[in-house]
Amino acid sequence: MEERPDKAFIDADHMVYKFGFSNESIPILCSRLEEHLMEVVYIELQCGTYDAFITGKGNFRYELATTHPYKGNRKDTVRPPHYLPLRDKLVSLGATVSVDQEADDDVGIASTNSKGWIVHVDKDLDQLPGWHYNPKRKEKYYVTAEEGLKNFYIQILMGDRVDNIVGLDKIGPVKAAKLLNGLTKDHELYQAVKAAYESKEEPVERILENGQLLWLSRYEGQRWEIPKEPDESI
Repeated sequence: MEERPDKAFIDADHMVYKFGFSNESIPILCSRLEEHLMEVVYIELQCGTYDAFITGKGNFRYELATTHPYKGNRKDTVRPPHYLPLRDKLVSLGATVSVDQEADDDVGIASTNSKGWIVHVDKDLDQLPGWHYNPKRKEKYYVTAEEGLKNFYIQILMGDRVDNIVGLDKIGPVKAAKLLNGLTKDHELYQAVKAAYESKEEPVERILENGQLLWLSRYEGQRWEIPKEPDESI
């Protein structure tokens, strides 16, 4: 297991929602947000520095989603009243606004290029290997590369209702984990997922679509691809 890092990579979208619905004045909310951010980085994680990310306009996933509209179930979702000023505050504190992708992807890229705490409240980021911190639960934990890969394939089986990514019917986290039990290699996990889709008479093409929607980028422009069978002759 890696030593605990001295830097934090933060998916800061959740912080806007944490404070954005309050009835307090904007200056007070901005001050509370900054205090919370500093507390997470410098006190709870005892880091020396951080990179924070918030999701901007545009997202490559909208074009990839052909079966069901990506986030098509969020049309009536209400943004916090103080959404914009709190985002502006994060930018003033050094946060980067994502371009044509999500803050999750920027965190994935940053944590691949350099070791750091992966700070988030979203289970989707549990596909990323490394040290994680959930500031809502005050929970620190480590995800190995094998665990992260399996978490990703579990997502393909389950889908993600929040983002309107439709998985297999009656497949929850327990059943998904059971279907992949004992498997660690990429191609083995894929074959198990493929068998599950076929057993439900679902088009296997949906695996690629769901995988590309769920996969968090490790480098700019990366898209998940179906793993190739290993060449046993090599």
